[in-house]
Amino acid sequence: MWKNFKLNKFLLLIPLTSLMFCFNSPKNEDEKMQTIMVSVKNTLSYLHYSPKPINDAYSKDVYKLYFDLVDSGKRYFLQSDMDEFAKHETKLDDYLNQGDLTFYKLTVDRLYQRTDEIDKMIQDILSKPINLEEDETLTLEPKLKKAPANKQEQYNEWKKFIKYNILQEIESMNSKEETQKEKKDSVQRYKLKDTIKYQPLAPEQKLQKATGEVKDLVQDMFRRFKKRKKIDLFTVYMNAYTEVFDPHTNYYSPKDKEDFDTNFTGKVIGIGAIIQEKKGNLYLGALTIGAPAWKSKQLSDGDKILKVKSKPNEDAVNVVGMLSDEAVRLIRGEKGTPVTLTVQKKDGTIKEVTMIREEVAIEDTFARSIVVGSPNGKKYGFINLPSFNADFENPNGRNASDDIKNEIVKLKKQNIEGIVLDLRNNGGGSLTEVGDIMGLFMEAGPYVQVKDGNGKIQTLKNKNETPIWTGPLVIMQNEASASASEILAGVMQDYGRAMIIGSPQSFGKGTVQTFVELNRFLNTEDDFGALKLTIQKFYRITGESTQRKGIVSDIQMKDLLTYAEVGERYDDYALAWDKIPATNFQKVNYFNIQALEKASADRLAKNTKYQLMLEAAQWREKLDKEETITLNINKFNELTKQRKAQIEKFKSLTKFDNGLQFTMYPNEVEREKKDEAFKKKSEIWVKNLKKDLYLQEAMNVIAEMGVKS
Repeated sequence: MWKNFKLNKFLLLIPLTSLMFCFNSPKNEDEKMQTIMVSVKNTLSYLHYSPKPINDAYSKDVYKLYFDLVDSGKRYFLQSDMDEFAKHETKLDDYLNQGDLTFYKLTVDRLYQRTDEIDKMIQDILSKPINLEEDETLTLEPKLKKAPANKQEQYNEWKKFIKYNILQEIESMNSKEETQKEKKDSVQRYKLKDTIKYQPLAPEQKLQKATGEVKDLVQDMFRRFKKRKKIDLFTVYMNAYTEVFDPHTNYYSPKDKEDFDTNFTGKVIGIGAIIQEKKGNLYLGALTIGAPAWKSKQLSDGDKILKVKSKPNEDAVNVVGMLSDEAVRLIRGEKGTPVTLTVQKKDGTIKEVTMIREEVAIEDTFARSIVVGSPNGKKYGFINLPSFNADFENPNGRNASDDIKNEIVKLKKQNIEGIVLDLRNNGGGSLTEVGDIMGLFMEAGPYVQVKDGNGKIQTLKNKNETPIWTGPLVIMQNEASASASEILAGVMQDYGRAMIIGSPQSFGKGTVQTFVELNRFLNTEDDFGALKLTIQKFYRITGESTQRKGIVSDIQMKDLLTYAEVGERYDDYALAWDKIPATNFQKVNYFNIQALEKASADRLAKNTKYQLMLEAAQWREKLDKEETITLNINKFNELTKQRKAQIEKFKSLTKFDNGLQFTMYPNEVEREKKDEAFKKKSEIWVKNLKKDLYLQEAMNVIAEMGVKS
């Protein structure tokens, strides 16, 4: 959840000179990082909702979190390194206050040194025969591991890591062979035309191929790391400082902020092509229909990118070996400006293609709906909302509430009798969009209370008096539904306007963030990035915080995330739950909650697929918590065999069909004829909806909901 919060009035209460550190542009990278450190510290101390004292206790927390971020698997730093670093454990607060880079440079320089050494180690490991007959185990749980005592122990640990990856690759080959054999047997059994390729490899061949795959994988990993600039790791370092305040307070470098804005608004200025990185080369992936790359008729999926000319008056930049995100930034630019790509086609020919950049929508960000035919013969509407997107900079830009409104209008034309709004995996977005969406389903009223760090409470109200859908409404959520999703689900539950169905509780993020540009406090033209800062907590209209506890579903259906540690309550630095007085509101009571809950509970108790899914979720979580694994190929194969036998029990879940019928809109059917990418996405979407056990129950619930007049 974040907010386009204007700090100007707030900052009038603070002497701006106390937030300033540097009046002149920094001369080098070190000065820039020092400036950022002090600016972040001042911003945190003055503007955070619940500022922490910058002392030795804070320093210890930052120290612990930093190493969890940079070496969580305890594979890079030696124990001697950690002993040396420990001398700074209580000094990180002083370094932040002073903009002192001592600890950062020490650890990052050592990390690059160790990475070079480990790269050579792995080359040595892979140059020798890999023995998978040895009786070894790999520790998977980081909490049980210690930093390697010496380089030999580090060598041995990386060798185990390599073996584990090779065993996984071999198992992947075995699984593919089994699938191909099953297909071939089926074709031959029914005397169909046999086009299935089934050529099983010998164990030695599999080992050789798997070793090669792992070698490429690891080399790619180290190549990408070495190409990263040290200032990129500075972002990680700064986030150790910020996330100890709370997990949603983060430092964003200029390029990270650009990526955030792109995802939040759902648009990018570019050519409309995915850029993929393979073994040090960059390739074009899928092209967006109607975007510049597609319209050029000269580019296609799989073209190798050799050069990018970002501006007409600049030389083309050779991007061979470049990281994909760096190349993307060369390709993006201002709307209406030219960009030239030099590509190598699959036939080896070289082409130079110039395009004019356009605004390209990222459709996966936006709401989408479909008509659902239920077994009872009635039609219902299903709306999926991936995020509460908003475009604050453009008054004509897309936002979640307008998108939802458009989808409701389309559904009403299809004479649907109820709507299911899917907020599963929706991590939130704009706070103001919640009130606007609420206004589509009910009349005016308060929808959230917001409290700032001074204890001032503000009640935000939806002022819309003319809802466009007053019929039955079900909201779906899961453990990954957070922030704005929780406010919307919570307020609709509090009013009695919708039934909430899904996981026992949602994520539990009850805080509001805003972006503070660090340049605001500095007399410079340089871009120092921004701090996403927690400035408020929000509360339900009942006065209860959603922090940590989230929204408890009316109809609780456990899922794969229920048994995993997903949610705010599992974060050591999450802010606490609390409560404030309720605000005045009038319940609407559209339906009989108790009757709907009982009917659903009875159905779920008899639903063998749901019960099987719960068993599968518990089994999977048990696997995830295994602390060690064997590296002996015979024992590994036996373990895999046992797991496959268990998976066989759950196989019917993959073939589950909820019996619902999905009908796309006529204009989308027409679009599919011209837009291959859209057609493929739609097919996958509908295929997944047909397998959705939770949607099946949501449709059962909405069919039983009677609207009170």
